[in-house]
Order: sequence, then C-alpha cells, then structure tokens
Amino acid sequence: MVKVNNSLKRREVVKKIIDHCGEARVITGLGSATYDVFDAGDRDANFYLWGAMGGAAMTGLGLALAKPDIPSIVITGDGEQLMGMGSIASIGVQKPKNLAIIVLDNGYFGETGMQKSHTSQGVDLHLVAKASNFKHSYLISCQEDLDNFISVLPPSDGPIFANIKIESKNPPRSLPILDGVEIKNRFRRSLGFDPL
Repeated sequence: MVKVNNSLKRREVVKKIIDHCGEARVITGLGSATYDVFDAGDRDANFYLWGAMGGAAMTGLGLALAKPDIPSIVITGDGEQLMGMGSIASIGVQKPKNLAIIVLDNGYFGETGMQKSHTSQGVDLHLVAKASNFKHSYLISCQEDLDNFISVLPPSDGPIFANIKIESKNPPRSLPILDGVEIKNRFRRSLGFDPL
C-alpha cells in the first residue's frame, strides 16, 4: 500500500484541470466532483451526473467512442469509481485515445457519511488502471505531480488515468442545475446536436 500525503485541495486541483481542458467535454461523477467542476466554471460542455453512482467512467467511454475527435474527461471520486470498477477494464480494452479518467481520491465515501473507502484500506486505483491496459496511469500526491499531469490535457494519447490524492475536507457545496433535461439539452448543443 502506498502512503501519500493527501494535502492537495480538491477545488484547487479541479480548477487547474478545468483551466487546462480546452474544448474537452467533462463528465462528472456523483456528489463532490460535480460541485467541484461547477465551482471551477459552469459551461455547456459539462455533463453533471446526478444519482448515477458508478456510471461516470462508462458515460465517458461512450462519449469518447461516439465522438473520437473530441477530448473527453471524467472527473469523479474514489467512492464513485469503486462502484464502477468494471469500467476501468472496459476502457483498457477499448483504448480510446481521447479519454482521461480523473479520480479525486480522499479515501472516503463523502456523500454517504465519510466512511473509509477501499482506497484508504489498500486498493490502489492507479495500479488497477495500469493493469487494465491504460496507456498512461498517474498517481498524484503533490503539486509537482499535478503540474506534470496537467501537461497531458486535453487527452489525445490515451486512455489516461489519474488517481489524485486529495485532502478529505469537503468545501461548501456549489450546486449546478438539477434539471436533467436541461443538463442533457445544453450538453447536446455543445456537441452540435439539437435538444431532444
């Protein structure tokens, strides 16, 4: 088990990622990742998943395969990604060059009461991604690691996985719109499609 100093602040990390994602489409996992991305800057190209725990990476894979000319970034938490472990293997098999999965890993299930997650008990998502055939897998626990990772965004030589160790403190919630139809329609517009 890798011991790291979880001193990176989630909002600062996400802001830096969003500032470097260019025209990439961003899919967020349930809960804190959604609040963080919204706080970093709401845009039509953000797709906020509400109530779909474990589904962010597979949603990102579907988008990356459907739109291979558009970079796709999934930003989620360790708890949410643990609920969708099979997605890591599926992405490793499909190998989309335009996809990055970014896990904000605080070692807890923040949305359900701060129970310890598997990552605080020895599960290493970085190594899972590496073993699942991701082209690049990063374990990020300090500012220098983060700066090095940022240079590969938006993704074009993937799939890319980043396990970012962050502090466990949760900042105040910054809530995006909750209307699923509106989220879907504006995201479709960002892809050049009419709303349904």
